[in-house]
Amino acid sequence: MVRHGQASFGAESYDKLSPLGEEQVQILAQHWQSLEEQFDHLYCGELLRQKETAQQLLPLIKTSPAHPVIHSGLNEYDGTPIINIYLRDHHPADSPVSLPILDRKEFQKIFEAATSMWIRGELKPGSEDEGFEFWSDFQARVHATMDELMAKHSNGARVVLSTSGGVIALALQRVLGLPDAQVIAANWMVNNSSVTRIRYGGGRVSLTLFNGLSHLELPSLREKITYR
Repeated sequence: MVRHGQASFGAESYDKLSPLGEEQVQILAQHWQSLEEQFDHLYCGELLRQKETAQQLLPLIKTSPAHPVIHSGLNEYDGTPIINIYLRDHHPADSPVSLPILDRKEFQKIFEAATSMWIRGELKPGSEDEGFEFWSDFQARVHATMDELMAKHSNGARVVLSTSGGVIALALQRVLGLPDAQVIAANWMVNNSSVTRIRYGGGRVSLTLFNGLSHLELPSLREKITYR
């Protein structure tokens, strides 16, 4: 599982890789090519940043497909309605916040508070909150997608999934049995372009690597490591 490269935070459209995000994934692809890594299948979600990341990884797929396979189960949750509902219904009235939130620290503070309430089922969407997905629905979607892909690809198949931090965190939950409260904490730890590896087969599922950044660990590249 590869988290997409850095997206365009603060831009008109967040759902696009920034120049640094493109470079992060290019470095990952070059790193894997230098190790002669090859994979059998490549999937990505429907989001542009996920598809752009997958496009950089296509040369690593043995069958040389023209495009990755798109699977909606790998889509990230939509954070916009989560933040909107939190600010409308739960944020202190004496500390008004205007959108978009461009300060990264302020955004992270509000987003953590909003997602904590989301996980506990305390956010109630209205008819105007388009794109809202209940935590339980998001969780069920990702777990079902993992089970589907593991059942479909067996006998030593190597599968790459280009996705996002929330999906990767729920994959960890699927493997390790993490409680919900720890899943979102794992989400905040997932770096852009990082690699998480899951081994499965024979009725067992194991985590072999989480948030790997070997492609960015040279001193000259460490400044390219980002979370958001």
